[in-house]
Amino acid sequence: MAELGTPERPLAVAIVGAGPSGFYAAEALLKAPGIAVRVDLFDRLPTPYGLVRGGVAPDHQKIKNVAAVYERTAQDPRVRFFGGVKLGVDFTIEELSARHDAVIYAVGCESDRHMGIPGEDLPGSHSATEFVGWYNGHPDHRERTFDLSTGAVAVVGVGNVAIDVTRILARDAKDLEQTDIAAYALDALRKSGVKTVWLLGRRGPAEAAYSPAEIEEIGELTSADLVVNPAEAALNGQPLESLDAAARKKTEYVQEHSKKGEGSRERKVRLRFLVSPAEIVGENGRVSAMRLEKNKLESDGKGGLKAVGTGVFETIKIGLVLRSVGYRGIPIPGVPFDEKSGHIPHVSGRVVSAPGQPPLPGRFVVGWAKRGPSGLIGTNRADSVATVNSLLADLKAGTLPASADSSLEATLRLFADKKIRALSFVDWQMLDALEKANGTKAGKIREKFTRVTDMLAALPPR
Repeated sequence: MAELGTPERPLAVAIVGAGPSGFYAAEALLKAPGIAVRVDLFDRLPTPYGLVRGGVAPDHQKIKNVAAVYERTAQDPRVRFFGGVKLGVDFTIEELSARHDAVIYAVGCESDRHMGIPGEDLPGSHSATEFVGWYNGHPDHRERTFDLSTGAVAVVGVGNVAIDVTRILARDAKDLEQTDIAAYALDALRKSGVKTVWLLGRRGPAEAAYSPAEIEEIGELTSADLVVNPAEAALNGQPLESLDAAARKKTEYVQEHSKKGEGSRERKVRLRFLVSPAEIVGENGRVSAMRLEKNKLESDGKGGLKAVGTGVFETIKIGLVLRSVGYRGIPIPGVPFDEKSGHIPHVSGRVVSAPGQPPLPGRFVVGWAKRGPSGLIGTNRADSVATVNSLLADLKAGTLPASADSSLEATLRLFADKKIRALSFVDWQMLDALEKANGTKAGKIREKFTRVTDMLAALPPR
């Protein structure tokens, strides 16, 4: 029998999830020296690129240009794309492993964390994930509705996703007309009555998770004033010199901005620090206000600072809540899942059945499913390379279990026998061309298909 990873017997790897981490893992495998490899990329949606398509804000088009790198990877003759097929529904991990020598999970974090406060489930309280998916035309969220007739919205959290959501709410809809924003979302934003966006952080300006560039974008909006309370922007005894470069830059920016006061624009982004939601108040069965508790910072015993409630409360009037307080994975049948951390347990990218257990041969994980929701899109490259290095070390050590049938036809037969239509990368390219053409007609970069049924209907039958 030929050695695994040779031209006579290429290493067959399945990657579940065709977002950034999945593509970076594929790229790392293709670049591995002296290894013959072929890669099958699977995604539950007919469209590849994950968060680049469904998560990056429509006014950040330059970030989306990274899709060109992924496209080159997908067009490598050693790579196949299977779109519109879902692990645990259309095929099992056992069926995948029988046709591949290794499986890499690149499934991300598709769910959000809850605040755990009274009133969180009231109508008008949503996750930022839903809102982002809605304006980006993600099939999972395109049917959501958000009451933008309200005058005030609370965005809970100060990470980059929270900043994106705030910016979309506060920006003039005219600035989005030529982007790839979903048409129905653009129409809703044109009619928006939102005049105040409360951006709420539980700790101080130095601990805010957003990047310096993201908060500066809010401050540079021509459609809204960024308003910061000078007392909340203060460091409360922390020497500015003790902060790292990014924290210092963020802190200096909001402190300087706090001197500008209320500004003159009708719309306001009110950035608050040292406050935590304590309760969402309802009226007539939906969100009407939020009760906030003032915090103070104390040592967490690990070299950092934690927010501690002071027992001092205030109430702000709002009609919509968008929480952005963290994300977690969704358990997949047959795939280990750590309920506490919300991602797939692993050691150096090697999947384990539970923390402290030995690695499962041939099973690996990358991206947010591996480390939790952290970093930018580019962060996933080094993360994926590290996992692929673990995979290649196992190949060298002879601990990868060779699959029963790694032939190119094996996976095709699997879906044919199940009468499942798995879309190819050529199918995606047809959809891509149609979206761009439809966008040109509408004066936009692209007009996305936002329903899977519409995507399938637009493709030639087979």
